[in-house]
Amino acid sequence: MFRKIVSGGQTGADRAALDFALVNGIGHGGWCPKGRRAEDGPLDEMYLLDETPRKDYRQRTEWNVRDSDATLIVYNHELSGGSAYTAEMAQKHRKPFLAVEEGGRGMERDVREWLEEHKVKVLNVAGPRSSTEPDIYAMTRGLLEAVYRSR
Repeated sequence: MFRKIVSGGQTGADRAALDFALVNGIGHGGWCPKGRRAEDGPLDEMYLLDETPRKDYRQRTEWNVRDSDATLIVYNHELSGGSAYTAEMAQKHRKPFLAVEEGGRGMERDVREWLEEHKVKVLNVAGPRSSTEPDIYAMTRGLLEAVYRSR
């Protein structure tokens, strides 16, 4: 099972992954844009993320993919925007990724098997921000909790 979660700190899926790591005593980190930019203001210092040299969200996305063993993208409805870009970066860097349209029962088993298959120790978690998918935080957090409990 993974020993560290990496994420960009944006509201929604990113923040759910970081909060999950903090609550469960799992290491966390990753890259966030210069100024610790997020849609709800500067990212709290309790999240141990490094700032990229630029304010560009794409730079942090690519660096988080690059610096992880694999990427889990949690989404609802459609893989688009930054989530689609994350998948592109995983392909560019030849890193395994799994895009999960949340909502189905038994999804945790598929994710756990994928993590084991790829021997993931550092997991990048990505997905939409809260303003575009209001339920994505709860869905991502719930999925990670279910995967972690089922180990």
